Amino acid sequence: MKDLITVIAKALVDHPEEVRVNTVEDDRSITFELSVHPDDVGKVIGKQGRIAKALRTVVTSAAVKEPKRVSVEIVS
Repeated sequence: MKDLITVIAKALVDHPEEVRVNTVEDDRSITFELSVHPDDVGKVIGKQGRIAKALRTVVTSAAVKEPKRVSVEIVS
């Protein structure tokens, strides 16, 4: 899942070397924290959050077999 987020994010940004994905896991959920270069935050979020929503949809769909709830957060 982490690799999927990394590949998608690197395709969107101008500074792919600064894409980082951290995993935070607790009892019932897994949260992937995506951080990118400050200039690329808008590109990852997209107009009215459309790209961020699409990224979350893809990750949620890929995590159907995961027993925990999976979410993606964009941090700067």
